[in-house]
Order: sequence, then C-alpha cells, then structure tokens
Amino acid sequence: MRVSLSRDARPQAMTLLVAATISVLLWFIPYAEILVTFIHEGGHAIAALLTGNSVSSLSVATNASGETYTTQGGLISQVLVSSAGYIGSMAFGALLLVLIRKSVQARIVLLGSGLLVFALTIIYGLFKPIFSGNAWSGIPFTLVAGLFISAGLVLIARFASARVASFFVSFLAVQCVLNALFDLKTVFFLSSPFALPVHTDAANMANATGIPAIFWAAVWIILALGILWFAMRLYVAGRDKGFQPDLPFEETPTL
Repeated sequence: MRVSLSRDARPQAMTLLVAATISVLLWFIPYAEILVTFIHEGGHAIAALLTGNSVSSLSVATNASGETYTTQGGLISQVLVSSAGYIGSMAFGALLLVLIRKSVQARIVLLGSGLLVFALTIIYGLFKPIFSGNAWSGIPFTLVAGLFISAGLVLIARFASARVASFFVSFLAVQCVLNALFDLKTVFFLSSPFALPVHTDAANMANATGIPAIFWAAVWIILALGILWFAMRLYVAGRDKGFQPDLPFEETPTL
C-alpha cells in the first residue's frame, strides 16, 4: 500500500529531519544519550510498579549505561519488567511523534517529560537508594544528570518560543526512537551464541524463561519496529485541523 506524506505534515517532517541530523551528530558528544537512559530505566521502574513489585534504586552512569533494581515477581512480571526498557523508550518516542501531530502544546510535553525525569531522579535515584542502602555509588552522577536534564526541559518549556519548544519535542522523539533501535541492534549481537556472556535485559529474560536471549532481542526489535510503523502511519496522515503556527518550518497558508 502506497503511503504519501500529507501537505500539512511536511513542516513537521522537516523539523523531524533536522532533529534526526542533530541527533546523529550528538552521538559523537559525551553524555548525549543520558536522557534516553533515564527513559529506558524509567520503563523498567514503571513496569515493576504496575506489576506489584517495588523499586529499590535507579542509576545512570557516565557511559550512558543504567541499572534499575526491583523485586522479582512471577514469570509474567519478570518478562514485562525486562521488556519495558527498550520497548518503553521506543513507545515514549512514538508517543511524542503522535503528540506532535495531534497539536498538543510542545510546552506541556516538555514540562511533563521534565517532571518525569525529576521524579525518577529524586525518588529512585536518591531517596530509595539511601533508605535501602543499595547502589550508593550511583547517586552522585544520577542526581546531577537528572536535575540538569529535568531543569533544562522545564526551562525550555517556560522560556523558549513556541517554535523552539516544538523543535525540542521532535528532538526528544528522534533521540528515543533512534537510540532504542541502535541499542536493540547491539543487544541482538551481544545475545548471539558466539558472543561472550554479557549482562543484558535479554540475558535476564533468558534466565527467567529458559528461552535464548537472542530470541527475546529479536522479539523486541519486531515490537519496536511495529510501534514505530504505527506511529509513523499516524504521523504522515493528514489531519482536519489547519496549520499549526508554532512549527519551525510551517508554511504560511494562502488567504
């Protein structure tokens, strides 16, 4: 089935393309992936809470890796919690794409994202590790990075122009989507029978289910691509509303 880009989606597509270009360039800059790591680890934490488990700590490292420690429930719970990192990052990025097309105010999206990172940082990056005595070594960088990111998102939401805010939402969406895909590719190759044993979410799934890690990595890739396909279908489709004036590349309608 042929899918064409609707006319009113073109300014947003241009914004997305510019954001993607900047995202690729940022891969060469240290710490550029920290925000996505917070979303990834936050996915584990939220999934744990939704399945009746508790979260004892969440931390990110200077190399953009992260760890989330939760209690272990039954098999279904373990499957959902282990899967929620990569799938959660992709779903978050896809949600941002849909919100862009639905004309949800970029300031609200940025404010919500900032509050999410702030809550993860304070509750599970600081208070929970202190009271549980777990992973104290991860507190300093997690706290600094989390506060910096959340403050930056809130400040952009509060003081940036509508066009700049809209661009940053596109940027966050691209960051989450691209990093989820590239991280899944890495996990797939690390899960190969010929690779050296490495602790990954797919390895956790293998330990819980007895099914090889490479199978779970492949399943996550398929699910992530499915989420992205669905989001892009919504993104390129036309909408009934008129032009959205706060887009960086919006065309001026002819009167």
